[in-house]
Formats: sequence, C-alpha cells, structure tokens
Amino acid sequence: MSEDKNIPESEKVAGSDKLTASSSVGEYEPGEVVEEELVEGAPVRRKGIYLLPNALTTASLFSGFYAIVSAANGMFDNAAIAVFVSMILDGLDGRVARMTNTQSKFGEEYDSLSDMVAFGVAPGLVAFFWSLNELGQVGWAVTFIYVAGAALRLARFNTQIGSVDKKFFVGLASPAAAACVAGLVWCFHDVDPATWLTLMTIIVVGGSGVLMVSNILYRSFKDLDLRGRVPFAAILLVVLTFVVIALDPATVLFTGFLIYGLSGPFLALTRKARRKSASAD
Repeated sequence: MSEDKNIPESEKVAGSDKLTASSSVGEYEPGEVVEEELVEGAPVRRKGIYLLPNALTTASLFSGFYAIVSAANGMFDNAAIAVFVSMILDGLDGRVARMTNTQSKFGEEYDSLSDMVAFGVAPGLVAFFWSLNELGQVGWAVTFIYVAGAALRLARFNTQIGSVDKKFFVGLASPAAAACVAGLVWCFHDVDPATWLTLMTIIVVGGSGVLMVSNILYRSFKDLDLRGRVPFAAILLVVLTFVVIALDPATVLFTGFLIYGLSGPFLALTRKARRKSASAD
C-alpha cells in the first residue's frame, strides 16, 4: 500500500490505460482481419475473410500482374488477353459475393486495389512497352495520364456509392477503359510500327484516361433484368453475339468497347444540342 501511495497519479492512469489497451489487443490474433457487422441491429465482430469472392479477386489481380510480365517479355497478345480475363473475373467476384451473401468491407477494399492493378497499371504498361516507350518523355507522360485517371476514377467511384443513379457511370468505367487499351494492343500487336499506329495509341490511351475522370455519363446497364422471362429470339441474339466474337475476338471486342467509350461524349453533345434548341424555341 505504501508503494502505491508513492506512485504519481499520472503514472497510475497511464499504467491502467496500457493495461486496458493490451487486454483489448489480446482478444484478437495478430494479423487477423476483424470486421464489425450489424446483425438484427446489434454490432457483431467477425474474424477472418470470405474465401470464394476474395479468391476470384486474387485471380483477377494475378491476371493483371501476368499482363505486365507478358508485356515486359514482348508477348503483347497474351498481355491483352490477360486484361480481358481480369475483366471477367472482376465481374464475377462482386456477383458471387452478392449471391452468396458474403459481402464485406475487406472485399470491397481488396477489389478496389486489385482493379487499380488490373485496369490501371497493367493496361498502361502494356501500351507503354508495346508502343509508347519509343516516344521518351511523351510516352511515359501519356501512360501516366491513363494510370492517374484510373486511380482517380476508382477513388471517386468508391466515394459516390449510394449517392448517384445506378443506371449511369460518372466517367468511363475503368474496366471499359482497360478494354479499349488492351483491345487496341491485341488487335494491332503484330502490325509493324507506324506513325498512324503511334498516334492512335496516344489518342486511345490518353483519351481513355481523360474520359475516366470526366463528368460524362455512361450507361451502366445495371437496370437490365436478367432474371425475368424474355422472348425466345433473345437467346438467338446471344448465340449470334458469341459467334461474331469468336470469328475475330480482338477486332470485335476493341470495336465494341471503343464505340462504348465514344458513346458518352456523343450522347453528351446530343443532349447539349437538344437543350440549346429547346431554349431557342
């Protein structure tokens, strides 16, 4: 008791705080992911992560990393295909998480970081190793415009969740921008270097980066009802689509995503012209 009396009050408080902190930290294993969820209105802490959706996200990340390695080794067709594989896997992980009710904050953050590699860094470096590296500072500047645009696009998307109309994307979505760049490389990877091809690469890569951070609206197609009944002819249209893509995947995919990328500015100009004509009347 006499020893306790000789200890200053400030040290007693500090010591009790340390004890409380150490006891609270000891409740969890080091390195374990702990998330707080609301279950019937009550906060519940859960340890660990969901395997299936995060495994798909990891596969998407690996595919983006493989695209970078392939481009560095001169295998540009494989690199472009890997970017499209990342798109498929990225589309699956979110749907699988919703279908199996395994959404989590960790999964959202992991998916965003994976998208930055697969749809930001990977397409930019693939285009750089393929064509833009011959332009020196101009080449890496154009590449950085794309990579920075993808980072800003993903950051803005994460902050706008729940506050914008789900029918539209504000700015070109990063997977669509990546498809434009990867489709260009896949379509012309075996063409000899030429001035027109270099200019096209600058326009597609730089333009995709600018469109991602623009305020132009793009249809998200999230309002399509894929669960309801459709006419029998619809399945024939699906079969025809697969046949057309199989004939020349590189050209069809590049053309399709390029049209989608240009549809935003075109529709924006059309709406602006209609407003001007309406105000003039």
